[in-house]
Amino acid sequence: MTANPAPLPAGGGQSSAVPEGEEIGARHQAEANPHGKRLLVLSLTALGVVYGDIGTSPLYSIKEAFKPSYGLAMSVENVYGLLSLISWVLVLIVSVKYVAFILRADNRGEGGVLALLALILQQRHRAGDARERGLLIALGLFGGAFLYGDGVITPAISVLGAVEGLEIASPGLSRFVIPISFIIIALLFAFQRHGTARVGGLFGWIMLLWFASIAVLGVRSIIANPTVLSALNPWHAVEFFLAHPWRSFIALGAVVLVVTGGEALYADMGHFGPKPIRLVWYYFVLPSLLLNYFGQGALLLRQPEAIANPFYLLAPSWFVYPLLVIATSAAVVASQALISGAFSLTQQAIQLGYSPRMRIIHTSAHEAGQIYIPEVNKALAAGTLLLVLGFGTATRLGAAYGVAVSGTMAITSILFFMVVRHQWGWSKLKAGSFLVFFLTIDLAFFLANLAKVPHGGWVPLCIAGFVFTLMTTWKRGRAILRAILQRGTVPIDMFLSDVERRKPVRVKGTAVFMTSDPEGAPVVLLHHLKHNKVLHEQVILLSIVTSEVPEVPPEERIEIEALGQGFFRVQAAYGFMETPSVPGIMQYCAKHGINVKKTDVSYYLGRERLLPNLPRRSKDPDIAPLARWRKKLFVLMSQNARGATEFFGIPPNRVVELGTQIEF
Repeated sequence: MTANPAPLPAGGGQSSAVPEGEEIGARHQAEANPHGKRLLVLSLTALGVVYGDIGTSPLYSIKEAFKPSYGLAMSVENVYGLLSLISWVLVLIVSVKYVAFILRADNRGEGGVLALLALILQQRHRAGDARERGLLIALGLFGGAFLYGDGVITPAISVLGAVEGLEIASPGLSRFVIPISFIIIALLFAFQRHGTARVGGLFGWIMLLWFASIAVLGVRSIIANPTVLSALNPWHAVEFFLAHPWRSFIALGAVVLVVTGGEALYADMGHFGPKPIRLVWYYFVLPSLLLNYFGQGALLLRQPEAIANPFYLLAPSWFVYPLLVIATSAAVVASQALISGAFSLTQQAIQLGYSPRMRIIHTSAHEAGQIYIPEVNKALAAGTLLLVLGFGTATRLGAAYGVAVSGTMAITSILFFMVVRHQWGWSKLKAGSFLVFFLTIDLAFFLANLAKVPHGGWVPLCIAGFVFTLMTTWKRGRAILRAILQRGTVPIDMFLSDVERRKPVRVKGTAVFMTSDPEGAPVVLLHHLKHNKVLHEQVILLSIVTSEVPEVPPEERIEIEALGQGFFRVQAAYGFMETPSVPGIMQYCAKHGINVKKTDVSYYLGRERLLPNLPRRSKDPDIAPLARWRKKLFVLMSQNARGATEFFGIPPNRVVELGTQIEF
């Protein structure tokens, strides 16, 4: 409903919902059914953003599969078997699982593992099974944590794989591969603070040139040996496994590299909508990838020694240097997609309460998805550059790649099963068949990649474990802190009755107290009245809550309730893809007769000094146990969290902070 901007009466109990305007942070919505020129524009943009990671896989995938440690001989049968396996993995995992099914599981237009988790939790709230809910949350958080591992490895392996073309173009320059890769990646991360709004339009054209190039190179090689196309027969993949079961199973750790980036199709759905993503995949990306993989296979059948670098050896000598430039540009685009994805994932985690507040910089005035988070950028840059120096080649990095990808794919299959079973109403047989079929494939990839753990697969596992620990520690720590603070609050009705009875001095202006508990009088308000002995003429109790949806509809954004005694309860709801704006909220309060003139408003915030002295097991049933080391970790995270003043856009010269010491 649309609220009337007339002043609210002084009596309590009345409420109104206030629509949202552009200044509060309305986000760009992907079009449901674009067509014509708009569809072409979205498709080109999606080509640059969505398919960078999976599109650069031909740089290293075939080479990785025939790495000596896998023990696969360079035989005709093995080449055919590997090509058949690659073909059907692309079809089953990407075309069927993600493009045909997973893209349908959108959370009000948004995709990604955390968006899928939030979609499930909306339903599980009503189910009331706390244990199942906890398990689903843990799976979703691990899926998100795995993506940070991808965000570190993808820039390193993509750029190294591209720059290694120097070894083919001019073997004497091979010693410069690591320094050049290091410089490119360092510049890429340094550029992030400027945003991609200015150069984002180039990404689509770069990837268009890339896919066209790899397709043409593949066709040239296939023409020289067209019989290689018979590898499309899935029986070659079956014979591949029957001939040497163990080696072919371990080789799955390399085959999974051809679908790295498949999760990006789902995660980026909110930016483009499913139609452009499907169109580009079926009609351009998939054919280009298959042509290049089969072209590399045809080359290996003619020249087995080309396994040194089958991708670059596909190109004629005069095209190696141009291809090197195109490949490096494509690798940068692929890296950018993962970096931007890490920023978006962090924003979701902050809004859902799994991460401390961080500085979120919007680098575009028009696109809500264009954000930059300095803390995340520094962490990703440090991790990626260390991987370049530590591993040195794309082949060695291949040992670290795949664990996170396959783990995320398995988690997505499980979460999707929950959606189709409990929200879409699929039968147990239909939903179970989907889960068993795809989870079997996902787990086969994951188990095969576990063999890489001693050789580098530990990297994404450690990153995921570290991020998961941070997320769960912050969530549980905030819950404990909230329970402690609530013990110091009093019901708002009781507080207002006391105000009416005592009649403290009221001064001109408006005081805004931010609180996470709209039903009680916040501790900061109690301390203010206790020490200053006065209250403002108008007092706003402001609560900002995050819903498990990407964005909240305009008509459900803000609710204002007059409580009497000059007090107002204001609740503002935001989705996990939105950034709260206190100045925007105040603008709407002004339309309801509340004095929010900038020079008359003071914001009162609490600043807690945490002491991890609380026993591990508290007598308070609302406080869950937390190990002492995790308490210290939570204190450290709290000390480094971005202040509410900057995060919510509160004018700093109007803020009053009241500190309190809490034994945590």
